[in-house]
Amino acid sequence: MAACLPELAHAETLVVNSYGGPYEAIIRQAIIEPFERKTGIDVVYDAVGSASQDYAKIKATNGHPGFDVVVMTASQSLQGCRDGVLDKLDAAAIPNLASLTASLQDAAGPCGAVHEVQYLSLLYRTDRLGSAPTSWTDLLGPNLEGKVVLPTFQNIMAVYLLEMMSITEGGGLIDNIDPGFAAMARLARQSIGFEQSSAILESYIKDGTVWAMPFWNGRAQLLVDEGLPVDYVRPKEGTIPLLATLNIPVGSEHKAAARSFIDFFLERTSQEAWVTGYKVGSARTDIEVPEALRRRQITSAEDLKSLRMPDLTVLGDKLSEWGERWDRDVVSQAR
Repeated sequence: MAACLPELAHAETLVVNSYGGPYEAIIRQAIIEPFERKTGIDVVYDAVGSASQDYAKIKATNGHPGFDVVVMTASQSLQGCRDGVLDKLDAAAIPNLASLTASLQDAAGPCGAVHEVQYLSLLYRTDRLGSAPTSWTDLLGPNLEGKVVLPTFQNIMAVYLLEMMSITEGGGLIDNIDPGFAAMARLARQSIGFEQSSAILESYIKDGTVWAMPFWNGRAQLLVDEGLPVDYVRPKEGTIPLLATLNIPVGSEHKAAARSFIDFFLERTSQEAWVTGYKVGSARTDIEVPEALRRRQITSAEDLKSLRMPDLTVLGDKLSEWGERWDRDVVSQAR
């Protein structure tokens, strides 16, 4: 870190691109404001775009999107390394990388720092369903006809749901995906349609239009904490984690400050603040968080046993083909 200090003296601002809504309020309080106080660096927060849209901008500008740090997922991190538009990160410049669980950090590749772990959960209205769902196939139940909303294929939730429906129906995560597409076609027929934004997706379950849907568990927990009549489960077939990453585009103008921000986000105390504030899991296993939170998040090696980990590089190569098939075989079946 000491080697970065001279450059940091000239880096007065840092542009961080991420999400709006509850995420923005929590990251400002738990991470950005403490970072600004510690370093004297002003952070400009750019809450524009989804992870896929942000990556598209990075690629279209050949690594010069106008922001210095971006929050994306392991999938974009891997693709960005292959495309040469993201910087590779290492523990010499970002010491706290060495404190992350190796299997999770390795899954994100050398260009992404895993700062949170969520998983695809099954979110449901407790006041509309007689009992908690236990399986992904419960989404296909007759009691949920016209009461399910689905993510668009541009939202990685859709891909992970496709894979888990495939597993549930006897297929695989990547190979033998046909059972997943067949199940998703049936599910589309009883859904009210598709939405890309998580904020819009959650609005349907908030107002009672939807009774059950796939949703990231961190955001699901925020809805529980709001006192809404909702809860979420990790179905018996398991689930797929969402590895959220911090990335630096190759054209970042303030790289030392960007590395400092990432290292700060990965510090043990910062991870504790983030996990507690945003209700997510961590790639660090040495954090201390309330037991009630720990039971529902991914914070230990034992929790990893419930996760299914598709090869994200191979998955990335399949997305174009799967996206075309999704439009043809799944979207066409919607109401």
